[in-house]
Amino acid sequence: MDYKIYAFICTRNKNLKDTTQKLVTYLSRCKVHIKLIVGSNSIFEGYKKTFELVKPNPSDVIILCHDDIQILSDPELFNDLFLHELVLNKETGFVGVAGTTRLEKSAVWWDLTLWQQQHHSGFVLHGQSPGEGDPSFYGKYRRVVVLDGLFLAARASTIEKVGLEKPPYFEGEWDFYDLHYTLKAHNMKLKNKTLPLTILHNSSGELVGRDSWHKNREAFIKAHTKEFPITCK
Repeated sequence: MDYKIYAFICTRNKNLKDTTQKLVTYLSRCKVHIKLIVGSNSIFEGYKKTFELVKPNPSDVIILCHDDIQILSDPELFNDLFLHELVLNKETGFVGVAGTTRLEKSAVWWDLTLWQQQHHSGFVLHGQSPGEGDPSFYGKYRRVVVLDGLFLAARASTIEKVGLEKPPYFEGEWDFYDLHYTLKAHNMKLKNKTLPLTILHNSSGELVGRDSWHKNREAFIKAHTKEFPITCK
């Protein structure tokens, strides 16, 4: 099947830090077409405008990812996973590396209680280098309700249906886009999944303390209040 894979990566400036350079090198080895989104004022706007500029075919794959990650899996595995889980499987919505099968009204997917109840899925290394990474094994790879935004991917046809624009009830420009996108796919009866890709994330989620995160969280809860708890089998 003829298809292309694109990676949309938001970054602060053109002088890429070492981690981002390694990410670009890895994706290039995987024959991924890289689109750097430099200095955008909004992750929603950056993703939307880039999608419109690329004009992908419906069967193409779009990766939405952070610039502070390294992908440690073998490139051959990377390409095989995308072929089988996205290109050939029309029931798949978004794929990623971490998520949950149950989202409570707190709208915090990594909620510790849910983790202890084995609702979470995936694996992420947190740290500055692979040898010193702090491993977070959330749970077995499977279908989930929502996924974390450090690494997301979907067919262009799915992106077109979901839409990348910021919902009008969000105030912040950088928060809860991942839950918004992936929950929309879930509500469209598409199957979101975690994949066995090994990713090192330089961030541990410190930005959850900012006001815009809390405002978007409150808006997300209000918009979906009648749906909680949201689950999948």
